[in-house]
Amino acid sequence: MIDRRSEEYRKRSALRMKKRYSADRRFRIYGQGALVFGALALCVLLISIFSNGYTAFFRTKLALDVTFDPDVLGVAASDQDRLSLEQADYYPVVNNSIYAAIPGELARSERRLAKDLISNGASIELREMVLEDPSLVGKTVRVQLTASSDLDQLHKGNAPRDVAEGLRRIKDRQLEWYDRWVQEGRVSLKFNFNFFTSGDSRDPELAGIGGAIVGSLFTLFICFILSFPVGVAAAVYLEEFAPKNKWTDLIEVNINNLAAVPSIIFGLLGLAILLNFFNLPRGTPLVGGMVLALMTLPTIIIACRASLKAVPPSIRQGALAMGASPMQVTLHHVLPLAMPGTLTGTIIGLSQALGETAPLLMIGMVAFIVDIPGGVAEPSAVLPVQIYLWAESAERGFVEKTSAAIMIILGFLVMMNLFAIYLRQRFERRW
Repeated sequence: MIDRRSEEYRKRSALRMKKRYSADRRFRIYGQGALVFGALALCVLLISIFSNGYTAFFRTKLALDVTFDPDVLGVAASDQDRLSLEQADYYPVVNNSIYAAIPGELARSERRLAKDLISNGASIELREMVLEDPSLVGKTVRVQLTASSDLDQLHKGNAPRDVAEGLRRIKDRQLEWYDRWVQEGRVSLKFNFNFFTSGDSRDPELAGIGGAIVGSLFTLFICFILSFPVGVAAAVYLEEFAPKNKWTDLIEVNINNLAAVPSIIFGLLGLAILLNFFNLPRGTPLVGGMVLALMTLPTIIIACRASLKAVPPSIRQGALAMGASPMQVTLHHVLPLAMPGTLTGTIIGLSQALGETAPLLMIGMVAFIVDIPGGVAEPSAVLPVQIYLWAESAERGFVEKTSAAIMIILGFLVMMNLFAIYLRQRFERRW
């Protein structure tokens, strides 16, 4: 009887163990499946962004034989000072050069179609060339000029040409000219340095992120110099000197709650106080940095307090035993040991601030800004807002610019997080 019960018990135990192991295997499979799904989703996202945006790092150039005729420029042959060259009319020079690249006599409608294949910035390119080398006046030289966005997208393969003429921006006559220029070797792709050095533009082929990058750097600089000292000071006081009572408990709870407040609330706060009450300049990195500093403060405080707690009490006790004051213990011993973790949390907070859009929209950093800002008090765009503005445009040229700008901001975020990992691994101590 006992042997039979023991046998039944062993069978039930073996069955329970089998079910337990089966559940463990299923849980492991579910976890691995979740990781694979997340990795695949990330890969699809990155591939989609890269496939749409890598072409923005190149732009189409059209080689034209440009004649810098003084009569067409409106410049006297004997008077070629810098001011007269700056005020010269380069538009007819561009038009004449593209007309000359098309064989035969052109009708008025064909002339309009021909001018649509060259960028509006071509005249500026010619002016800069002449200002750099005034001896070009009176000569005919072959120049690489920027093509229009329509021709640029056609050459990159982003614009269909096998649909009806009424359904595409490039007309049949323009396709004939383009095919001829390709055979003559006039059309080529060049690296788009202008994308990194210029500001926004209504023309996709001229738009760049230089102004947005400078604006983001100014904004992050203001955010850092305001949030880092205040956040570290608040964390040191709360962790090392503040008495443990209901008031400090209330402050700690509010700090933790602020870290979860939607970012647009900070934008409303900046709109109501910084702009409407203090009348600070709208849409500037100064105001944007102050708003982002308020949003970043809770992250820095929490990270710094966690780092201070990680410092062993023996460090404090040893310093006090050697006669150091509480302030000296904190500033000379505890805070330096907690600084790697604090800097890591600060960089993570700045990374979050770099990608914020909602609070900056509320303070007016959504305006169309062409110039690159020269200071924190000048109107400026930032990378996430620039992406938002380009994403609203239906032109194919801005689609690739949007994806390329996303690639740039992802690159900045990756570098900042890698720097945070380096600081943590390089300076963090294991106790």
